[in-house]
Amino acid sequence: MKLALFDLDHTLLPIDSDYAWGEFTLEIGWCDPGHFKSRNDEFFAHYQAGTLDVHAYVRFATEAIRLRGEQQALAAREQFLQRVIAPAIQPQALDLVARHRDAGDQVVIVTATNEFVTRPIAERFGVQELIAVNLQRDASGWITGEIEGVPSMRAGKVTRMAQWLAQRGLDWADVDATFYSDSMNDLPLLEQVRHPVATNPDSRLRQVAAERGWRILDLFGNSP
Repeated sequence: MKLALFDLDHTLLPIDSDYAWGEFTLEIGWCDPGHFKSRNDEFFAHYQAGTLDVHAYVRFATEAIRLRGEQQALAAREQFLQRVIAPAIQPQALDLVARHRDAGDQVVIVTATNEFVTRPIAERFGVQELIAVNLQRDASGWITGEIEGVPSMRAGKVTRMAQWLAQRGLDWADVDATFYSDSMNDLPLLEQVRHPVATNPDSRLRQVAAERGWRILDLFGNSP
């Protein structure tokens, strides 16, 4: 099997969907501006530095939708998709995914952002296979703010992909995998696959990719 694995934020999207969702909930008045923005910026800085406590972040990031309930949350998400995500989806990103799909590759988005935010975004890219941070649900079926299973972040992406493969009776030796990512947080999965592609890479990943001879793709820039 040929696999085309994609990170989402700053890889297929030129924005961070998780951070943008937080800003959107602030814009529509769901959060206290002073407290929320400072905390959101703090968590984002920790993510970039590779020091994020993902469990604490998910509790914070899902608090507004937990409190508003499913109906309001889904309606707000649809607004978010129309106003924030749709304008951010670039033709070159859609084309890259389509080329792999047309070549017969199995396309999977592997993201550290939670499933509530990313499921409809993956669908907009025509991708059905999504590995995201799964959210625990209560007896009514609504999210609790806790993470279910292994979070798909850093080495957790390797674990979750291994689980995905095992569910299909496969192992890493059975697949020819390419992984596109912008972030040093994704170094474990980049090192695991046969074809790592540093995509719109941050400065640290760009340096690692150059040292190791990995392909560098500036999808939203002028580089080939």
